[in-house]
Amino acid sequence: MILDGKACSEQRLEILKDAIDESGLYPHLATVIVGDDPASRMYVRMKHKACERVHIGSVGIELPADATTDAVMAAVRRLNEDPEIDGILVQLPLPRQVDATQVIASVAPEKDVDGFHPCNLGLLFSGNPRFSPCTPLGIMTLLAANNIAVAGKHAVVLGRSIDVGRPLAALLLNADATVTVCHSKTPDIAAVARGADILISSVGRARFVTAEMVKKGAVVVDVGINQLDGKLVGDVDFAAVRDIASAITPVPGGVGPMTIATLMENTFTSAKRRSCDSV
Repeated sequence: MILDGKACSEQRLEILKDAIDESGLYPHLATVIVGDDPASRMYVRMKHKACERVHIGSVGIELPADATTDAVMAAVRRLNEDPEIDGILVQLPLPRQVDATQVIASVAPEKDVDGFHPCNLGLLFSGNPRFSPCTPLGIMTLLAANNIAVAGKHAVVLGRSIDVGRPLAALLLNADATVTVCHSKTPDIAAVARGADILISSVGRARFVTAEMVKKGAVVVDVGINQLDGKLVGDVDFAAVRDIASAITPVPGGVGPMTIATLMENTFTSAKRRSCDSV
């Protein structure tokens, strides 16, 4: 089974648009981008396009590549104080001179629809999430949409990044999976991966996951986005693994669209909460 993130995302965006229209609310998302990185600009454009589709207002704040940490934090604070803004997304990565940890911590937790604020990560790991990071939550949504049970399964996550690996491990634990997180210091990753009922790779290495690393019938989720010989490929050797796995995500068209759909859903959730708080 191909886990079609694009089709799932399209369906969820249509449902979300109807829900927003029926709510009488007009949510607003603000993005902050620093510099002219082409990939970052493309991702921001995609997010604004999704906002337009589901009737979420969007505001884009653009800062020069030489902006300081203080300048970026000042822009974030203005958005924190703006009563019209429900969600704030700081596009990563930031230039080297900008302290990303400080910037993320400066976002008001109740507007942190990206789910990276330390308070929101803490709530996630405590089992009571407010906002979960969009890519991990999108993966969980995609699994559920395809009736893939998580409870009682052994899930192996390759990669321990704070934006994917660690929060995904928390979401899987919260869903009653037994979770193993592998990283660069893990001995014999292939042997650990072969024990997975659900194998998720976010290492950022083209075709890192080979057929020998996958147990027959496993569910394989590929978070990787890599360039190889002029083509976009994932962390998983898709052609070799697809006949072994019971379900697998393609690249592109797998996890990526779910990330954007989840961001839209988080923004609407924020708008609803803020509307209730203002009553």
